[in-house]
Amino acid sequence: MNESDTVDRQETAVTSDAIESPLLEVDGLRKEFGGVVAVDGATFSVAEGSLTGLIGPNGAGKSTTFNCITGIHEPTGGQVTFDGQDITGLAPYTLANRGLVRTFQIARELSDMTVLENVMLAPGGQVGESVVRSVTPGLRGDVIKDEEGVRDRAWETLEFFEIDHLAHENAGNLSGGQRKLLEMARVLMTDPEMILLDEPLAGVNPTLEEKLLERIHELRREQGLTFLLVEHDMDVIMNNCEHIIVMHQGGVLAEGDAETIKSDERVLEAYLGGDV
Repeated sequence: MNESDTVDRQETAVTSDAIESPLLEVDGLRKEFGGVVAVDGATFSVAEGSLTGLIGPNGAGKSTTFNCITGIHEPTGGQVTFDGQDITGLAPYTLANRGLVRTFQIARELSDMTVLENVMLAPGGQVGESVVRSVTPGLRGDVIKDEEGVRDRAWETLEFFEIDHLAHENAGNLSGGQRKLLEMARVLMTDPEMILLDEPLAGVNPTLEEKLLERIHELRREQGLTFLLVEHDMDVIMNNCEHIIVMHQGGVLAEGDAETIKSDERVLEAYLGGDV
C-alpha cells in the first residue's frame, strides 16, 4: 500500500463515532506476519444488539481481524475493547467466558460424537469436569443433576435450530448446512453476549440459509445478542445488516447503512465492481 492510499482512506472513511452504545470497539488494530501487514490500523465499533456486516475483497483483512479480536492471533498493535474492558490478546477460552464467541468458515464439529453430545460439550464450568466429583460416589449426584440440566438446554437449543431430529446422528454425517446450524447451536450454549460469524452461509442451501438468518434475527429480538457478520453474499449483507463496515487493504475504507455503502464510489470501485 502506498502513502496516497493510506491518506485517502483516512480522509474518506466514515467512523463509528456516532455509535452511542458500542459493545465491541476496535482501535488502530494492526497485525503483521513477518514483513506482511495483514491488518493496518483498522478502527471500528459494533453497537450492542446490532447485526453489523463486515465486507471486503479477498485479502482485505477480514478473517485476520476476526482472529485478532477473538484471540486466535495476538495483534501487533492497537486495542480491542469488549463491554468496556480491554481484551487485546486474551485467549479464546477467556473471551468465551466473558461472552465473546465466534464461528468459523469451515464448521469444526467433533465428527465421531453425536449432535447432542457436541452441543452438551459447549458450556463451560460443568460440574462433571471435576475428576473427583465424577468418580466419588457421594459427589456424583451433583454431576448427574448438572448433566441433566445441560441435556435439557441442549435439546431446547437443537429444537430452536430445528435439528433435534438429528440429535443421535454422528456429527460427521451431517450436510454442510446442518453443520453450520450445529456450530451455531454450540455457540449459543455458551451464553454469549456477542457472536462473530465468519461466512456462516457459505455452502448452505437457500432453505437452510433462510432458517439461519431467521434464527439470528430472533436471537437479537428475544435475547439482545450482538452479531458481527462476515459474508460474501451482498444481498444477505444489504438486506439484513443495519450497519456495514468495508475493509480494503487491511484498513477500514467506509462505514454506514446499506444505502450509504451502495452509493459510495470508493466502495464500488474497490470492491463491489460498480454495482450491488
